[in-house]
Amino acid sequence: MKFIADLHIHSKFSRATSRDMDIPAIAEFARVKGIKLVATGDFTHPEYQKSLAANLTETGNGLYSHKDTTFVINVEVNNIYSAHGRLRRIHNIIFVPSLETARKVSALLARYGKLESDGRPTLSLSSYEMLARVTEIDERAFIVPSHIWTPWFSLFGSNSGFDSIEECFGDLSHRVFAYETGLSSDPPMNWLLSALDKKTLVSNSDAHSPSRLGREANVFDCEPDFDVIRKVLETRDRNRFLYTIEFFPEEGKYHYDGHRSCNVVMAPEQATASGDTCPVCGRKLTIGVLHRVYDLADRKPDQVPKDMIPFKHLVPLEEIIAEATGHGRETAAVDKLYKDMTTQLGPEFEILLETPVADITRVAGERVGQGIERMRRDEVQATPGYDGVFGVISVVPGGARKQAEPEAEPDKNGQLGLF
Repeated sequence: MKFIADLHIHSKFSRATSRDMDIPAIAEFARVKGIKLVATGDFTHPEYQKSLAANLTETGNGLYSHKDTTFVINVEVNNIYSAHGRLRRIHNIIFVPSLETARKVSALLARYGKLESDGRPTLSLSSYEMLARVTEIDERAFIVPSHIWTPWFSLFGSNSGFDSIEECFGDLSHRVFAYETGLSSDPPMNWLLSALDKKTLVSNSDAHSPSRLGREANVFDCEPDFDVIRKVLETRDRNRFLYTIEFFPEEGKYHYDGHRSCNVVMAPEQATASGDTCPVCGRKLTIGVLHRVYDLADRKPDQVPKDMIPFKHLVPLEEIIAEATGHGRETAAVDKLYKDMTTQLGPEFEILLETPVADITRVAGERVGQGIERMRRDEVQATPGYDGVFGVISVVPGGARKQAEPEAEPDKNGQLGLF
């Protein structure tokens, strides 16, 4: 069975998240987008745990359902701890096969942080110890490090991450088999690091509002079953993991280096030449994902490893409509055309990936059709994001898309701005 899965989102119980992020709304937006399997996120939050029990039906295969949408139980946590002489801030996603296991894991994690304060709790617990303790509770549970290159809170993050997988997970490294690339990197960037060759790269939306579901996702051809999906990820099964759906990485808000307070943005080689300091104020630049990848890379871009999971770059449909029509993404005009298209043509992913351009043009006009056609050919113009400012991907010649407003810098607990 072929299906699209978004395995990392947040609920309304996370900070800076839309109040619409509850199970019924998530399920409805997943249906409109064509996502069959979606994460619950935030299972450690006591109130959300009650909501999950009230709104989900167990399917009998380690997954749950609400109407036609299937859910996997998970939570992203913020591990803050000292290791190898430095303070580390790492985001990890915990996947479990039942709400019963979720309650047991929550009881464990409550010893290390206040679970009721945020859907993505901050824990004084190392990634290593958490992996060991969670899998003691349920051997089917597994952990995926989140957005592994993001500067502030990730495995390889330039500000508080590690330089290798082994530094983080030690002798348990072999039990971490999947890694999330994040919005600011794509598979070819990750292929520059040979340590990831035997790991499975996944891509997810990290959505904080329903309309952002599926901006990155995964396409499987297997049974929607917890243990089957776990095995596919563990073995990097190319026959059953067909491809990932990716942002153009330049659109991610940490792709390039920069200092948003001074409107300074730099490519890695420019930042290196400046000593990684802002030429305006002299402060340290926020070192972006591309720079960090280059720092750790042991391959050149033309050295492509064999048997990697394929990928496709996509631009969210609302962004294409906004650029083609000259309206803002959040406007009523864009919302109306989006609903017209998904009503008449099918789910968003079907439109972006498969619908004939002639049919798209008939419903949405020539500029929208042209934008989708150019996106499919990777014929885009990119303005890279930096230091919390999303980049811009232009798919319509003469389009009117503007760079998004910068998001708030993460606070000391690792909370990010609204997505």
